[in-house]
Amino acid sequence: MDGESLAATGLLAALSRAAELLAGLRHPFVRSEPYTYAVPPAGARTGIAFTLPDGRELRLEVSISAEGGAFHVAGAADAEGDVLLGLPHRAIPGIHDALVVFDDYAAELAGEAGRLVDGQLDEIV
Repeated sequence: MDGESLAATGLLAALSRAAELLAGLRHPFVRSEPYTYAVPPAGARTGIAFTLPDGRELRLEVSISAEGGAFHVAGAADAEGDVLLGLPHRAIPGIHDALVVFDDYAAELAGEAGRLVDGQLDEIV
C-alpha cells in the first residue's frame, strides 16, 4: 500500500472511531441522534445531536477537511448556536498529526458530554 492509501485508511479509521465514540453517548433524559456526513469539497464531520426536553438541540461535533495544503481540524459543542465548548481550529500540514488532534478533540467532547447536557437541563428547570 502506498503512502496516500495509508493516509486515506488512517483518515477513515479516525472518522469511524470518532463516530462510534460520539454515537455511543447517552443521557437518560434526552434523545440523541448521531450523524456523519461529507463536507465538500474535501472534508467530513461527525457528531451527535441531543434533543433537550424544551426542544432545543445540543450538538457535539468534530470535523476534518483538507484545504490549502493543510488539514483543518475543529471541534465544538453548541446549543442552538450558543457555543458551550469551542476547541481551537487547527491547521496542520501532516495527515498523521491532524488525525491525532481529531482523535483528541473527539475524546475531549465525549468526556464533557454529560456535564454539558446536565448544564443545559439545569437551565430548563
